[in-house]
Amino acid sequence: MRTNARYAALAAAGLLALSSLTACANDAASTASTGSGSGGGGKGEHVKIMVGGLDKVIYLPAMLTQRLGYFGAEGLDVQLLSEPAGVQAETALVSGQVQGAVGFYDHTLDLQTKGKQVESVVQFSRAPGEVEIVSAKATGDITSPKDFKGKKLGITGLGSSTDFLTKYLAVKNGVNVSDFTPVAVGAGPTFISALQKGSIDGGMTTDPTVAQVLDKKAGKILLDMRTPQGSQEALGGPYPSSSLYMQTDWVNSHKTTVQKLVNAFVKTLTWMSTHSASQIADKMPADYSQGDKALYAQAIKSTLPMFTKDGVMPADGPETVEKVLKAFNPNIKNAKIDLSRTYTTEFAKKATG
Repeated sequence: MRTNARYAALAAAGLLALSSLTACANDAASTASTGSGSGGGGKGEHVKIMVGGLDKVIYLPAMLTQRLGYFGAEGLDVQLLSEPAGVQAETALVSGQVQGAVGFYDHTLDLQTKGKQVESVVQFSRAPGEVEIVSAKATGDITSPKDFKGKKLGITGLGSSTDFLTKYLAVKNGVNVSDFTPVAVGAGPTFISALQKGSIDGGMTTDPTVAQVLDKKAGKILLDMRTPQGSQEALGGPYPSSSLYMQTDWVNSHKTTVQKLVNAFVKTLTWMSTHSASQIADKMPADYSQGDKALYAQAIKSTLPMFTKDGVMPADGPETVEKVLKAFNPNIKNAKIDLSRTYTTEFAKKATG
């Protein structure tokens, strides 16, 4: 009887978790669907994409593509859903709730070690776009990652890319992953509040949260990985991060649809490379600026150098990501990863050709 009760409890917990994730996805989707234009209309082939934070500047191409009407121009009806951390977008993808995920490329390597074949089909960036922030109270205690020992460090979620990168920076600088405490605080107001209240001593986040932290004088920048140069200095090479990744089986059986998606995203990346941060900000939903358009435009300007112009995977990028993950992740360190199966340039090269 005790065993049956335990199984029943586990089943109920699993069902609750799945229904909660689905509910979040449905809530997030209410204002993020597009048909033949930026306003939606439900015309064309329907595709659901989960984004690891729609309002994050590192994932800006997702919403911008919708706002520019490029999905509709390709004959697609794309529904953009949002979860606060990339690891949750990954979960939605592998569970079959969505056809694509906009998140960090590094998830494709992690998933391969777990028997899941997922690949990046268009690469938005060549740098993480992440910033390690130190709280105003801890600026004297943390002057480099060597000082992470004994500290509480904010990440978006356990198993997220911010978690991966924080662990790598620690290990690279002689600090064991067991010597500091990662704290899942999300991004935006929850990250800033944790910083101000002392719940964390520092943490890794992206714009527009970075711009807001600096504006409120709640913290200072310790490491800036929003540029290829910053990525080189912190990680030793280009670190392809934000991308559209999909399950390989789905890609192979829906090549026409994937090509249309990549066409739309590459058009956006090209558009971004020829327009100013202010012009990009003007295209985004008004609430993304949280009442301060100038600060939001500055956040975009600081992050723009990370983006590719053509959606093609940067040379040597996958090798840098593998090196970073192997430094602290035993599952990956002891696994043989086939990097050629974690991304494809087939669609991006056709889109730019």
